[in-house]
Amino acid sequence: MLPFSIVDVFAVPSPAAGGVFEPYTGNQLAVVYGAQQLSTAQMQAVAAEFGYSETAFVLPPTGEEADYRARIFTPGEELPFAGHPTIGSAIAAVKSGRVEPEGDTVIQECAAGLMSVVIDGDTAKLTSTVIEVGEVLDAATAAGACGLPADRVLGVAQTVGAGLAHNIVRLDDADVAAASSNLGELDAVYLFSFDPETNAVHARLFHGTAGEDAATGSAALALGVYLVEHGLLGGDGAHRYEIDQGAEIGRPSKLYGEVLVENGEAAAVSVTGSAVTIAEGNLVTLPSVR
Repeated sequence: MLPFSIVDVFAVPSPAAGGVFEPYTGNQLAVVYGAQQLSTAQMQAVAAEFGYSETAFVLPPTGEEADYRARIFTPGEELPFAGHPTIGSAIAAVKSGRVEPEGDTVIQECAAGLMSVVIDGDTAKLTSTVIEVGEVLDAATAAGACGLPADRVLGVAQTVGAGLAHNIVRLDDADVAAASSNLGELDAVYLFSFDPETNAVHARLFHGTAGEDAATGSAALALGVYLVEHGLLGGDGAHRYEIDQGAEIGRPSKLYGEVLVENGEAAAVSVTGSAVTIAEGNLVTLPSVR
């Protein structure tokens, strides 16, 4: 048997009680513990069985630098890194007593490298310094992936990342709400609106295999890079932004981003969010695939 938890990551704060987060909001995550004996194919089969956008397997680290290792799978593939599985697995593993942080910080090892996660009760802050500025996207391709004409793109669409690359497209808020997935040659697209007065973000993510994502931590990190790269946030120092995502699919989520600017460029990006445990149990039958 293998123990697991199901947690809702980036759940929204409860309006009735300070510091309490609403279950059955945010992005669902399965966290499986002690799966060292499983092959990659077996882990992939377990992730497909859960059927969530991601499943995280918490494993012993391969070196002394990390507190644990995470392997992260969608129902169809393994990812080198993802935000909501990192925050969710860190909180769940610490709360279960399987990982003991050094002070309030745990270091996660994943295929993309080492990730620092600061835990405070039911919330965690993930920071990445793996900054990537990629290619500018053709406006027609980017807008078409959102089911919109090319003239709806604001500024420049571009591939950027902070641990995992994302195709990022800025739109008016009404167009974010009206958009529909039509990815074409793109595997995924992250579309957002931005209010420069409040730094409020309304975002959605369309994915070719996982559908629409309720909350995307890795894209929240990438967005910080994009906002600096395109002058929407500027000036050296820390800049914060708040992201609402998931309402269109009935899973409202809240993500709190922060980007550190040094010499006019993004040097580090963080995302903070919650994790609410919904269920705990055991896998009593393991996949036979090898």
